[in-house]
Amino acid sequence: MALADLPPGQHADRVRNHWWWRPGWRVGRRFFAFHVTFENQPELYRLADSYRSALSAAPALTLIPDRWLHLTMQGIGFTDEVADETLAAIIEEARKRLARLGPVDTEFSEVIVADEAIVMPATPADAVQELRATTRAALGHVLGNDNVPEDPRRYRPHISVAYLTTSGPAAPYIQAATAAEARPASVRIAHVDVIDMHRDRQMYEWSSIARLPLQAPARHHMFAAPTEDTRMRADANSLDYEVPVED
Repeated sequence: MALADLPPGQHADRVRNHWWWRPGWRVGRRFFAFHVTFENQPELYRLADSYRSALSAAPALTLIPDRWLHLTMQGIGFTDEVADETLAAIIEEARKRLARLGPVDTEFSEVIVADEAIVMPATPADAVQELRATTRAALGHVLGNDNVPEDPRRYRPHISVAYLTTSGPAAPYIQAATAAEARPASVRIAHVDVIDMHRDRQMYEWSSIARLPLQAPARHHMFAAPTEDTRMRADANSLDYEVPVED
């Protein structure tokens, strides 16, 4: 089961290859997206490495190095379908809206084996969902709300540590991942990036086009309950752009 379909804390029963070509994707084609990227985050790197080490003996995995750790947020569109002036307007609208929000303190600890990836959910999720809702509001302002991509009910904030490259039972991966000597990692999210990414080498690799800082005072794990409007906007699919991408 996809991450969005799993009850909290539950693993999938079976896995499948993550690297099938989603609609629109092909070698050489690139995609614009909002992502949270993680430079200079030693606690996160330590935690991810503990899981990578535990999973290293498991078969058929793509382990994600520190450089490409990311928190999937919101797709924008394929680079050959988004005009330069449209992208510039999206970036400036998102910059303005995100600047009203403060850095978000999150924690990563447990790991979940989903159908295509092994992921660390973000805790608490509400403030990350608010970031995503803000990027969607910026897209809606520029493109029109009916043209904002991705399912608005399936967002589960997480960082993937590995992608599956085969189909079969999830049990070997659950056993390996849950045997890791993992201590929680505290991570401060201080910016959202607009990136230009590809998946040509069975890895999501990107260059950053714009860094959008969160400039209001930081919030420390104290979040108001999301409104119905926020819940509907704090969406996305479970594993990195199923249409058109990942996790």
